[in-house]
Amino acid sequence: MPLRANRPLPPDAVHHPLFARFYARVSVQADTRGGIAELRRELLAGLSGWVIEIGAGNGLNFAHYPRAVSEVVAVEPERTLRRLAAEAALRAEVPVDVVPGAAEALPVKSEAFDGAVASLVLCTVRDLPRALAELHRVLRPGAELRFFEHGVAPGRGMATVQRALDRTVWPRLFGGCHTARDAPAAIEAAGFRITSRRAFRLPERGPALPTSYCVIGTARREFGDLPA
Repeated sequence: MPLRANRPLPPDAVHHPLFARFYARVSVQADTRGGIAELRRELLAGLSGWVIEIGAGNGLNFAHYPRAVSEVVAVEPERTLRRLAAEAALRAEVPVDVVPGAAEALPVKSEAFDGAVASLVLCTVRDLPRALAELHRVLRPGAELRFFEHGVAPGRGMATVQRALDRTVWPRLFGGCHTARDAPAAIEAAGFRITSRRAFRLPERGPALPTSYCVIGTARREFGDLPA
């Protein structure tokens, strides 16, 4: 496992026990009834070698990693979700090592990974540019970042509602989640080149929720340093 020998693992950076238990129940239901499992398979298809996943949650991605993956280093800061992820890792068909840590300070070597995964997590990180800079650091030049995120709505009305929620109750109720972040724009600003992206709505029918506006795609870690 390509951990930094001279960088100790940090203590729990996030602690949302009530939200963690809520998320563990709702996410399983969304996978089985809401079509999220199929999106996870699409997100991870074709990955190989060493992969890092940030904000692994309760480990629902683990069952969908292709066998060409040598090992997944799954970083999860919340202790309740990390325990559930460790249990899911035991059932995975590829080796998964679940470790504590924050996306803004990944406890791994630079340019150590062949792929990275950010799945419904960039909405919650405290410092989005720093987290993406860390992903850029730990990926080998030419490696891919796979992302599946919800974010800012294309319409002005819902986007206004999202920003109001983000300033008030939403992050407090939902484990630090922000509904109006523009993940693809932030990924490009961090020095990645987006090579594919598909926007869609969940659920496809019925009233839109603040978290309904989603995007799935891939971005490549370009050669060279981060832009100034």
